[in-house]
Amino acid sequence: MENYDYLLLIEDDPAIQSNNKKLLERRGYKIRQAYTLAEARAIIQEAPPRAIILDLGMPDGNGLDFLAEIRQASNIPVLMLTALGTPDDIIHGLTSGGDDYLPKPYDINVFASRIEALLRRASMVPDSITIGPLRLDPASTKAFLNGNDMMLTQKEYSLLQLFSQRPEEPLSTAYLYEKAWGQDMFDAEGSLRKAISRLRKKLEGSGYTIRAEYKEGYSFERE
Repeated sequence: MENYDYLLLIEDDPAIQSNNKKLLERRGYKIRQAYTLAEARAIIQEAPPRAIILDLGMPDGNGLDFLAEIRQASNIPVLMLTALGTPDDIIHGLTSGGDDYLPKPYDINVFASRIEALLRRASMVPDSITIGPLRLDPASTKAFLNGNDMMLTQKEYSLLQLFSQRPEEPLSTAYLYEKAWGQDMFDAEGSLRKAISRLRKKLEGSGYTIRAEYKEGYSFERE
């Protein structure tokens, strides 16, 4: 189903909902609001949004569990909002399938800029990419091996697309993280390492693998 031209705000705090809605509407975005995960499910089923702004501490469930539901069905960009802002919290949120993570309290203009960057990355859609038995479809952010959906997360897909565009070339961990996560790596190398490990397993049988390069990062090579 094609995404509709609106952003979905999932937040149980009325004041935060109101402030975020007013800010984004002033910037020209159409907004729909959900105060519970149940409301959010109904809205998404009716018409998938361009992006989701998800508060992880919802009254009727865990935001990360809801994120897992989203990732089973789509690659809708998701910005996570939460009062938990330690490096471990951020790594856990990003490795769970989120595209960006903003701890509360946050600057409202930083919030808007993060959403704009999220949508900008999602709109950069190159032509279909084919490498041997692998085919990447950027429009749907899906990858196929011998015609079968590889069931990649959005981060795994982003990494595979980066590697496929520069095969045999060592790419630094900082570069990969910045391009796939849309922010500087800081202390989040563990999330990149886990995503690459998962992607490497999903590439089995393709004739390609991802090799760790000593002090250089990773490279996408023939086995």
